[in-house]
Amino acid sequence: MANVYLIIVLAPLIGAIVAGFFGGRIGRRGANSVSILGVGLSTALSLFALARFIWGGEPVYNAALYTWMVCDGIHFEVGFLVDRLTVLMMATVTFVSLMVHVYTIGYMADDEHNWPHDSKAGTHSYQRFFSYLSLFTFSMLMLVMANNFMQLFFGWEAVGLVSYLLIGFWTVRESAIFANIKAFLVNRVGDFGFLLGVAAVAMYFNSMDYTQIFARAPEFAATQVDLFGGISLLTLICVLLFIGAMGKSAQVPLHVWLPDSMEGPTPISALIHAATMVTAGVFMVARMSPLFELSDAALSFVMIVGATTALFMGLIGLVQNDIKRVIAYSTLSQLGYMITAMGASAYAAGMFHLMTHAFFKALLFLGAGSVIMAMHHEQDIRTMGGLRKYLPVTSITFLIGSLALTGFPGLAGSFSKDAIIEAVQESTIFGAGYATLLLTIGVAVTALYSFRLYFLVFHGKARMDEHTRHQLHESPLVVTVPLILLAALSAGIGWITIEPLLIGDWFQGAILVAPVHDTLREIRGHFHGPLQFVIHGIHSEVFYLSMGGTLVAALIWWLVNALAPRIDEQIQAAGGPVTRILLDKYGFDDFNQRVFAGGGQALGNALWSGGDQALIDGAVVNGSARSVGWLAEVARHLQTGYLYHYAIAMIVGLVGLLTIFVTL
Repeated sequence: MANVYLIIVLAPLIGAIVAGFFGGRIGRRGANSVSILGVGLSTALSLFALARFIWGGEPVYNAALYTWMVCDGIHFEVGFLVDRLTVLMMATVTFVSLMVHVYTIGYMADDEHNWPHDSKAGTHSYQRFFSYLSLFTFSMLMLVMANNFMQLFFGWEAVGLVSYLLIGFWTVRESAIFANIKAFLVNRVGDFGFLLGVAAVAMYFNSMDYTQIFARAPEFAATQVDLFGGISLLTLICVLLFIGAMGKSAQVPLHVWLPDSMEGPTPISALIHAATMVTAGVFMVARMSPLFELSDAALSFVMIVGATTALFMGLIGLVQNDIKRVIAYSTLSQLGYMITAMGASAYAAGMFHLMTHAFFKALLFLGAGSVIMAMHHEQDIRTMGGLRKYLPVTSITFLIGSLALTGFPGLAGSFSKDAIIEAVQESTIFGAGYATLLLTIGVAVTALYSFRLYFLVFHGKARMDEHTRHQLHESPLVVTVPLILLAALSAGIGWITIEPLLIGDWFQGAILVAPVHDTLREIRGHFHGPLQFVIHGIHSEVFYLSMGGTLVAALIWWLVNALAPRIDEQIQAAGGPVTRILLDKYGFDDFNQRVFAGGGQALGNALWSGGDQALIDGAVVNGSARSVGWLAEVARHLQTGYLYHYAIAMIVGLVGLLTIFVTL
């Protein structure tokens, strides 16, 4: 299987290289064909590996492929760890990436219209986009298949770099450039903490290898570090690593880059938000469970941050009018649910939700892209309405994605979200009560913003101009087929995966849970099949909150909106200061712009004016020149040409020297 795993990683990389470096020669069809072939092969082999683990009793693969260097006894290697946690991520990442690649053929078909006619950056942009997509897939696979911290860090930084390239893909748009720089800088903040965590691991464990580190972790359970008056070493390491996850998985306060990433083309929005970059932090915490389980403080920190993100980011989605930004804030909220599950030691529930979320969130983003194509790249939901009769496939699949997101009984999201909330309720660590309250309220908020979006876009009166309305039509098959496949998985994947992933021992050996932290024990004890799980969920307060939010959304944005088309604006106006707070996104962006960006700019200006202009140019460069000029001017007066002047100078000098010698 070693060769199979190597092909899974290298196939997207080869596709990226061919499409990127030879795109001009092979043309559009050649670029999309080689990229889809590479990712398709990776997908097929990932599903083959998954099947081997399910039915073939495939053993865990853990081996180094290449040693980069050995320094002070630490081996820096490229290697793969493929266990049941890894293979689940491989299958999810590659399948969603394949759907996005196919979808991109239709979405980016007219990309030349997004560039000025004389733009060199627009030349072969179609081929370059496919190259970036494949490179993104390769980077994510390197991250999830790593068996050591060095390779993990490589994949971690690689997905950050490619996301920078994709968010700012349309380089002629100032907003896109601002967004990709913002994403890059915010992630550097998180990555700095992550790098410190990796350095601490190397310092104390003298190894980069997961297996060795996890085996020795209990030895350091009581080790204290002389920092902040004394802190547990493992708490410090876990918190630092989680700061990296806060950046990649966009947790408060390092969440600010994710909504702005909507400036990139819709396919990359789907890939970033569904299965790649933002899930890296969730996966990393699950992979590091042997470390996190030894620190209750770190688990509490993770839980509180995740729950805060889940509710408060969802509330912002209620006032957004950009179709992609509503879904982006939904992603932030759902990532909060996953992170909270990690803090509650319900790693299996968090990974289960990561998998189900990947399908319905990719569906929602690609569905939004289908709407944007039909609306001639208009994204404001206030100019839409009534699209269900023009885009029937998009409308139905978008509805399925919305229902799965809200946790409608029987759909994928209901299984994983209910499991997370029940697990958090069972947790006894600090912050569990706070997290339970926020996640429970968040269920109603999710239903409100999801169906506000659905009803304003697909129901009610058509609010677009006549020219756009007459040209509305369903998207081509390369767009609708991925929507249908993702809708099918969003509807049915929970039924066949809940038992092995959540109840069974699928993650045994890959994820470690201390018996005292086993919050899924209660669910396992009362599980009697998927149907009974659904019936049990219908009798919970979570179901009533979700259905209540859905009914309120239907009442306001479907029934009332049909009679009073300005009801949404009136509700936001009635919200007064609450609406302003949500529109201001709690002031995070303004604070960052004024304090960090403004402070950095002020510091730069001060260093430029005080350091560069005054000190370096003024005192050192120009000052030395002026000093030489002054000395030359003084010396010029001594060169008079009169012999008696020189004689007097000699006498004065002689007297001075004699005085010095006599004095000494």
